[in-house]
Amino acid sequence: MEIGISIEAENKVGVLHKLTGILSELGGNITYTQQFIKDDGKIGFIYMEVEGIKDIKELKRRMESCEYVKSFEIHSSLKKIYGKRVIIIGGGAQVAEVAKGAISEADRHNIRGERISVDTLPIVGEENLYEAVKAVSTLPRVGILVLAGSLMGGKITEAVKELKEKTGIPVISLKMFGSVPKIADLVVGDPLQAGVLAVMAIAETAKFDINKVKGRVL
Repeated sequence: MEIGISIEAENKVGVLHKLTGILSELGGNITYTQQFIKDDGKIGFIYMEVEGIKDIKELKRRMESCEYVKSFEIHSSLKKIYGKRVIIIGGGAQVAEVAKGAISEADRHNIRGERISVDTLPIVGEENLYEAVKAVSTLPRVGILVLAGSLMGGKITEAVKELKEKTGIPVISLKMFGSVPKIADLVVGDPLQAGVLAVMAIAETAKFDINKVKGRVL
């Protein structure tokens, strides 16, 4: 069973080593983690997803008794709470329309027990879009990427190629100028429909298979 844990601890050298040591001693395997500093550098916030912990009570006891820990909480993992992610990147107006379709469709599937979330990044400029697309490979739980704009090519196309080769994440492109549509898995003219199809492509409760329409322009 995979669990999520949130820890607030003193920001000192060796604290993270101490905390991960407790998890290791209890048979825990860390599958995902993120951390950041708060309160002017005095407190560190650590979120982890851990599998293999059999004695949850002992984990709670040991974490709460650690002198460096200020607060400790066990909860469901982000994967279970937020599920797969639809990432939409591009121009503000187009991103907004794609998001409308995606959110409406995600709502239908989430009511039936799915967990699909929608993330947007309205951004323009070849360099900015290039960096944004490349960074998608570092994000957790990404199910599909939608590129929404009127012109995308050059370095953006190279980033899309790299993303597909590296992760296998499918890419939907709006019908636009540039070379990105030529390498996308699916090109859709209507932004609302693009959002709907993006969700259907990753929903287990949908029958749409993006592999069967690869290379199509709708």
